[in-house]
Amino acid sequence: MVKKVALLGATGSIGTSFFEVFREQKDRLQLSFVAAHQNFQKLCTLAMEYGIQSVALTGITDIAQQKHIRQSFPQLKLYFGESELIRLLGNEDYDIGLNAIGGSSGIGATFAILKHGKKLALANKESLVMGGHLVQKLKQPGQIIPVDSEHSAIFQALGQHPLSEVKKLIITASGGAFRSLPLDEFTSITPAMALKHPNWDMGAKVTLDSATMFNKALEVMEAHWLFDLPYARIEAVIHPQSVIHSLVQFIDGSLLAQLSSPDMKLPILYALSYPDRWSSVLVQTDLLTHKDLSFQALESSRYPLYYLGLEVAQAGGILPTIMNAAVEAAMQLFLIEKIRFIDIHPLVESAMQDARQIPSPDLETIVACNKDTYTKVLAKYT
Repeated sequence: MVKKVALLGATGSIGTSFFEVFREQKDRLQLSFVAAHQNFQKLCTLAMEYGIQSVALTGITDIAQQKHIRQSFPQLKLYFGESELIRLLGNEDYDIGLNAIGGSSGIGATFAILKHGKKLALANKESLVMGGHLVQKLKQPGQIIPVDSEHSAIFQALGQHPLSEVKKLIITASGGAFRSLPLDEFTSITPAMALKHPNWDMGAKVTLDSATMFNKALEVMEAHWLFDLPYARIEAVIHPQSVIHSLVQFIDGSLLAQLSSPDMKLPILYALSYPDRWSSVLVQTDLLTHKDLSFQALESSRYPLYYLGLEVAQAGGILPTIMNAAVEAAMQLFLIEKIRFIDIHPLVESAMQDARQIPSPDLETIVACNKDTYTKVLAKYT
């Protein structure tokens, strides 16, 4: 059976890895349509190369630019803006939607795929961080397949075991770009330094979130909603080698882990092939080259955003949305060198102190609050 895929975030790092999987598994996969934010040249070229007719660009709203793109690629059916993407996701023929849109802008696509009753391969953790309580009500059993390597590992290790047999989930973390940097040198961190991940080849946002370990707070929240476990039974540990992607500890004391070389093609492949496993040579793991596997705790002095994220996760409501938006804005300010790396946590903490809790926000409130928070934090330095 050929699986029809809607690929969102096609020009990012996940999209690039997807196309490697797609080329290897071309007899099993078919692309219904692709979407990206603004990189129309790359997206349209990919569409032409793989015979994809429908293309969505959510970040191009200028009418003159839209006209130029249409003239440049007359063979393609082009759609512009997020509303057009949502409409496509509700009407097009596909079996599984791979949501690899970066950051908070991916939440609308997640809801559109779920409402359309399609499988969701989820690489956009913000969808659950911001709207997990809404996704819980909307999703059907088995509808979401995680693509983040940590959650894919947990998903595989859990198998058919009931949650009553699970003691806790252990999410591994690389430690990011500054896991060994002396704390007194943090004042000298530059954007270029923060964008060099020691193990993974990822997009800018995920790489920056890894440098602060805010991404692990997001992943704890994501695991809470994906696997329906309380926060007290989810933890994160530093695993510098990034070979063990996460573990499940069972009530009898056993630990089950998923191991592989750090490469996103494997969790993408598994999400697309599930519940089967397809033969592949894309990611091979030689245990003899990974002889030393080590673990350590996350230091609060090195990763204060992680611990602030855990507090916000416990509080729930609108607060995870506010924190995520504040971090996105702070990261943007850091990238354009308006603030230093060490200013990120105080700026986000200040936004949280000013936040007003809304216990069960609807999607419209989440989207509005996300935009409002991002704008307010950004405006402090621009």
